[in-house]
Amino acid sequence: MSDTIADLSATPAEGQRIKHNNVAYTTVKEGLAHILIPEDSAKKGQTVQQVFYNPIQQFNRDLTVLAMKAYGKERIQQKQAASRARAGKLADKKRKRKEHTQTGRPAKSPKLGENAVESAEAQVDIEIRDDAPGEQTEQYGEGETTAETELGTHAIDDTEAKKEQPITFTILDALSASGLRALRYAHEIPFVTSVTANDILKAAAQAIERNAIHNGLRDKINISVDDALAHMYDIIVRELRRVTLSKNKPGPSEKYDIIDLDPYGSAAPFLDAAVQAVRDDGGLLCVTCTDSGIWASNGYPEKCYSLYGGIPVKGWYSHEVGLRLILHAIETSAARYGLAMEPLLSLSVDFYSRVFVRIRKSPSMVKFQGGKNMIVYSCGGGCGAWTTQLLMKNKPAPNKKGSGIFYKHGFTRAPTTGTSCEHCGSTMHLAGPMYAGRIHSPEFVKSVIAEAEEASPEIYGTKERIRGMLQTALEEFLPSPEEMAAQLSENGDGTKKLKKSLTEAQLAAIDPYPFFFHPAQVSGVLHCASPPEAALRGALLGLGYRVTRSHCKPGSMKTDAPWSVIWHVFREWIRQKAPVKEENIKPGSVAYRLLGLGTKAEGPKPDATKNDKNEDKETDSPASPKSDAKPADDANKPKEIVFDERLGRYQDKGKYVRYQENPRENWGPMNRAKGK
Repeated sequence: MSDTIADLSATPAEGQRIKHNNVAYTTVKEGLAHILIPEDSAKKGQTVQQVFYNPIQQFNRDLTVLAMKAYGKERIQQKQAASRARAGKLADKKRKRKEHTQTGRPAKSPKLGENAVESAEAQVDIEIRDDAPGEQTEQYGEGETTAETELGTHAIDDTEAKKEQPITFTILDALSASGLRALRYAHEIPFVTSVTANDILKAAAQAIERNAIHNGLRDKINISVDDALAHMYDIIVRELRRVTLSKNKPGPSEKYDIIDLDPYGSAAPFLDAAVQAVRDDGGLLCVTCTDSGIWASNGYPEKCYSLYGGIPVKGWYSHEVGLRLILHAIETSAARYGLAMEPLLSLSVDFYSRVFVRIRKSPSMVKFQGGKNMIVYSCGGGCGAWTTQLLMKNKPAPNKKGSGIFYKHGFTRAPTTGTSCEHCGSTMHLAGPMYAGRIHSPEFVKSVIAEAEEASPEIYGTKERIRGMLQTALEEFLPSPEEMAAQLSENGDGTKKLKKSLTEAQLAAIDPYPFFFHPAQVSGVLHCASPPEAALRGALLGLGYRVTRSHCKPGSMKTDAPWSVIWHVFREWIRQKAPVKEENIKPGSVAYRLLGLGTKAEGPKPDATKNDKNEDKETDSPASPKSDAKPADDANKPKEIVFDERLGRYQDKGKYVRYQENPRENWGPMNRAKGK
């Protein structure tokens, strides 16, 4: 650290010492941003800071910048296209007015005076200039005078000037603390025109201002000292007044293109305001929840229900359940306003979750959401198996012409399981409701991967881990048989498009394999040695099932094999490779019942995946054994289970850092920031 002390106007540098208002600061660099940390903020024996900096959260910030870049590039293209369309429409109206004037016909109805016409034209110009500046052209008749030609030249000059104006792109950092996120967004996202850094603490606002001045970004960063809810609801109120007073006419909106919620604890209290304050034509909502002790444990189900509207699960897949509970909370917050949520990327990271969702105004999309939520029956106190129950069903039906498919929304069957576990006989417990759809968009994940590959490791220090986790999230996608058939069909899924490239079938799609299992945990239930990952994966692949990883936990497996097959494979593992001492297994225990000890040994049950109720072919459970039925021809042809490690090895083309390694001793969430 240098002993030289500079003032706030000095060029930022890592490790630099700055003195401002008789307080000495040390400069910390992350990405392209530099923040000032008071040298006396962490006293001996204390970790509390007025406005803290947590280096462990750099992964979160790096990922968010890359995701915003990927989203923003597509968003800017959409805005430019919309701007050109509006400009062309305006130019066409002006051309028609000029033609009417030259032919002697009135340009407007006699009820409107000339001043009203000019005022209306001026208003249209203001709206286009403020909301979405873009290309504008104007055509003139053959009888123009020199003066008209000069006016036309000025109009063309104005158009060229408008072309050079950037498309507006705004971000709200609702809980900004030191302002590091806002600084990085303003520095590293080139098309951002304004970042609002909001915090309720005056000390935080002062820190944000210092950092913005030191980084030379004071003109790009708007500082707000307000409650985050009050700030967002204020935006909503002004927008409602504008729409009401203008009688629903289009105009410039103050809503944000992106809202980032990164609170200390749960983001649930901010969701209602955030889904309304973000733009409803595809705005991006980024949400962090650090209260994993609520949504990923079974210690506080009443608190989880009050915050997220659902009950957590007791099981090793609780973090995946937590992601779906958070998505359910966002979805229900948005749906009551006719807003639909589309998950783009949902990650369980270290001690928190991070989700990126797109918000659209679309009552037709909202209709599908009842059929994309589920409850879970879990054997939390027994073997750990689970099955699911959809709250509604989105049922496809042929249209009257027979040329396509439309969806009916109705009730679903109940229940999908009994009160006792079908595998071990233990009591089943209820969890949810929670989101049942896909938690990632493969297209969006690929676009973020592209940004990560182009990123500099000097700026994005966690680039390698981001790349590995995104690759794992991309590989989680196991398409259902219907989705695979649609991919192979030239006509797609045969349903109409509702929004952009989204079809009804894509909106109705659920994740039929929503949770992972962990071989070590399953082996613990059976009191046996855990099989090597490659051997177990090879056995499932040999039976014709698909197996992949989950980003949530190292060693985890996601598969389309039902639990009956998984237990059968583990019993074969014990029989072939890792025998257990029966005398060490307590009679009546879960392992005793799963292994069938004390009863006459039964042969393998190859029809475990077969639907025993063929009279009703409707599937109301996205991941129940009934939904994974194999052809009846295989029922009488049991396959030999072979633990083929060669078959089970992942054929990775690259080496990825897929999971976190401890970055330092006693790392994790810091104490809540304190200040005035």
